Amino acid sequence: MAGKKNILTYEGLKALEDELQDLKVNKRKEVAVKIKEAREQGDLSENAEYDAAKDEQRDIEIRIEEIDNILKNAEVVVEDDIDVNVVNVGSKVKIKDLEFPDEEPEEYKIVGSTEADCLNGKISNESPVGIALIGSKVGDVVTVESNTGDIIKYEVLEIQRAVM
Repeated sequence: MAGKKNILTYEGLKALEDELQDLKVNKRKEVAVKIKEAREQGDLSENAEYDAAKDEQRDIEIRIEEIDNILKNAEVVVEDDIDVNVVNVGSKVKIKDLEFPDEEPEEYKIVGSTEADCLNGKISNESPVGIALIGSKVGDVVTVESNTGDIIKYEVLEIQRAVM
């Protein structure tokens, strides 16, 4: 994974930098206080608070390392470079499921895999839908094979820059 570029929008970059700052400045201090308080309780061999604080400390350090690695290999999409005629990372795209023409169109931001969050309308450029949409234009019909093997066809209705 060392050579893999992590494609990020500016919004995703900022969120990771903020999380990293919070982990290093706030969370590390909070867990250090928890460890200190647990140590003051005496015998560490049967001290659940101490074990929990040490686990939390380990998780924080792992996440800091993960974010550092993501940022080291980050490639940030420049909003001004996004072509609104073609779907790419940084695009907001409105699509219609052709099997259900009466349903409301769906709207997604295409982001790198690091910041994908389908519950908030952010799909990865590496997801099946993302792969199918990349490079398409308004009016194109793209075909996606779902995890269950079903074939889904979407029509691209609108492309714009995602607000970042």
